[in-house]
Amino acid sequence: MSYSSQDTRELIRACADPRNSAAWQEFMRRYQKLIAGVVLRTCARWGEYSSEAVDDLVQETYLKLCADHCRLFKEFQSQHPAAIFGYLKVVTANIVNDHFRALHAEKRGGGVSPEEITSIQCAADCDQLGSLSAIQREVLLGEIDACLQRCTQGESGERDRLIFRLYYGPCGFSAKAIAALPDLGLTVKGVESAILRITRLVRAEINKREQVKGDREEGQEAKAQAAPVEKGIAEEKSSLKGEED
Repeated sequence: MSYSSQDTRELIRACADPRNSAAWQEFMRRYQKLIAGVVLRTCARWGEYSSEAVDDLVQETYLKLCADHCRLFKEFQSQHPAAIFGYLKVVTANIVNDHFRALHAEKRGGGVSPEEITSIQCAADCDQLGSLSAIQREVLLGEIDACLQRCTQGESGERDRLIFRLYYGPCGFSAKAIAALPDLGLTVKGVESAILRITRLVRAEINKREQVKGDREEGQEAKAQAAPVEKGIAEEKSSLKGEED
């Protein structure tokens, strides 16, 4: 079976079976560059630049993804197509950080651990699930995503939505990181230009939506204010008609 045409959720579900070699081959085709890039950058934060160390940690990342009957895949919950990129980025960075912490644990004063990617880029996830702030944030994100869907149509619509979600999503990809994604076909400046263009479109769509909402509320308020007057006129007419009869 070929998984090249499968969406992210279906592919990850298939990869939850470590014996499914076809699904894993497609997974590596899509995400090998991302995983290797995160390993390379995280290694650099620890002062490690050898290609051997990078290769070993890429392999270790795949082993951890397969561990415990692919538990990490089974725990993954996709809210949108771009969610897998942020998830793999955080998982990979944590695996590499854990590796170097273990190496330095035996050395007293063996260096200060670099600030974790998760603490920098995923601070938005710190709200307790179910809290008022988390619920409000989900509602706001839903409204923004609806505006994004409306203003990104055409051939580049899917790509534009991916760029927007990666850049403004909880893991906050940089323009450089987004440009490095396979099959995107944009330079860093091209990504920056796309982000600016899409942001303006989304902002305009939000303003338009707020204007329509405001006009509707004004209309409802005017109707509510006019209702007693109309009722009084109707009652007066009814009273006059009764007197005539």
